[in-house]
Amino acid sequence: MQDNNTELSVSTEVLEKMAEIAACEIDGVAGLTKKSIDIKGAIKNMNAFKGVKIENISGNITINIFVTLKAGAKLRETAEAVQQNVKEKIQNMTGTAVTKVNVEISDIDNTAEQA
Repeated sequence: MQDNNTELSVSTEVLEKMAEIAACEIDGVAGLTKKSIDIKGAIKNMNAFKGVKIENISGNITINIFVTLKAGAKLRETAEAVQQNVKEKIQNMTGTAVTKVNVEISDIDNTAEQA
């Protein structure tokens, strides 16, 4: 009998891109802020600045996301919407539990077109 069990592996870079897309879907988010990461990560990925940092420990995912909000956006409501959307999208697409989504509001974009 043939065993059809397969294993899914998603790279950290793909998870980061998925989180970025999910965050930018929220009204009030102008984009992600490029935050510096640790030097080990910079050497490994050849990219010292990222708007999303993913930690996958024993199959549990923690996401740190750094956002720029549009001027006039409600901080708490927008951050909570980002947390919820990022968590749902990653869990639905990967089937892996997202244990925590930390949102850091790093900047306000006064030039972003307000909805």
